[in-house]
Amino acid sequence: MSVPDTHAGQPRKAAMAAWIGSALEYYDFFIYGSAAALIFPEVFFDESDPATATLLSLATFGVAYAARPVGALFLGHFGDRVGRKKIMVFTLILMGISTFLIGCLPTRDQVGTLAPVLLVLCRVLQGISAAGEQASANSMTLEHAPPHRRGFFTSFTLSGTQGGQLLATLVFIPIAALPEEQLMSWGWRVPFWMSVAVAVVGYVIRRKLDETPAFEQQAATEGVVKLPLAVLMREHWADVLRVIGGALVASVSTIFTVWALSYATSDSVGMDKSSMLWVGALANLVALGAIPLWATLSDRIGRRPVFLVGAAGSAVTMFLYLWAISTGSYPLTLLLGVVAFGVVYSAANGVWPSFYGEMFSTRVRLSGMAIGTQIGFAVAGFAVTFAAQIAGPDGDNWSAVALFTAALCVPPVVAALSARETAKVPTEQLGERTAGQSAQPTKVAA
Repeated sequence: MSVPDTHAGQPRKAAMAAWIGSALEYYDFFIYGSAAALIFPEVFFDESDPATATLLSLATFGVAYAARPVGALFLGHFGDRVGRKKIMVFTLILMGISTFLIGCLPTRDQVGTLAPVLLVLCRVLQGISAAGEQASANSMTLEHAPPHRRGFFTSFTLSGTQGGQLLATLVFIPIAALPEEQLMSWGWRVPFWMSVAVAVVGYVIRRKLDETPAFEQQAATEGVVKLPLAVLMREHWADVLRVIGGALVASVSTIFTVWALSYATSDSVGMDKSSMLWVGALANLVALGAIPLWATLSDRIGRRPVFLVGAAGSAVTMFLYLWAISTGSYPLTLLLGVVAFGVVYSAANGVWPSFYGEMFSTRVRLSGMAIGTQIGFAVAGFAVTFAAQIAGPDGDNWSAVALFTAALCVPPVVAALSARETAKVPTEQLGERTAGQSAQPTKVAA
């Protein structure tokens, strides 16, 4: 069935809505990561034991990832029943409110142990929001995209997350440069308060977007399924397992963004906080250009080879990056940080939205992506906490953390090798049992 004329121009609108919304939402998500590494150990936890305070602070970063699978069950269910657009608007507003509230929280000195409890509660709300954000945005862009350019258009969601991470880093650079007293009293709150704009801007952008033609056709013909999870587990359980395994590659991002930042600025290495934030900023800037290029390549040669380059390559380059930090050489750290995160990791990061989404049919696509990715991301979130423990009491055993990160890149490689190639499969045939087995380029409309 052809796409209705009423949806003309929607692929670009959907991609832009996904980019801007994801950038705004993941700005909120990643400023928490920076704060967890640099601020929260002193503000919300016991300063008399810095090592334990840092460990607990990094654990709160992982709490959101633990909440993600729960959020994925509910948001995936409703996304496959009521549509992608409504979930996209809801998740953005929830993220904006929960992040703003973090900036308003009292400190440990003011209310004692209630402070970290409230922090964890807000972090859980952030995790629930993130659980539905990427899956709904990816489903929206994939189902609006021309069949021969699904990789390119769906990559805008991940370009948006990199843009959000870049924005979060740039905001924290001047904040981290504040005098210690101002930083710990009010300075750290400013980036969180700025999230008010997220709810307003995100709502304006996303409420004008049409629902996808694929979802509308599904609802008008076969109808939406009452229990998407039951259909998903019956018909796509193997693909859910592949997505879970593939999503573990996100551990590279969390180790790079949070643990490596904490390690580099620790007493054992002693790099400047602002300088290390610039490493993340420049790496994300490079990723903004690399992600659509890798995605475009996947439209030509397939999802699997590009994803494999990112997953396997990250295991090697992250080892080199952490080694560079251990030397204390800032130029070397900057160079390898850009290569590891900006270039190599972007291969997997830019392709997974189309790679995972194409494994599922329209009626369970959002559920499949949300549940599969968020279970994998939950492990990735707590990878930071495990890394802090593996690094030892002094937090300087970088080689053990590098090996741990490399081990987490093995399941994504296995998942990609066992998956079907779907780059050339027509959109309406995605998720069928024969999809990818006999797909030819001639089947795709130009």
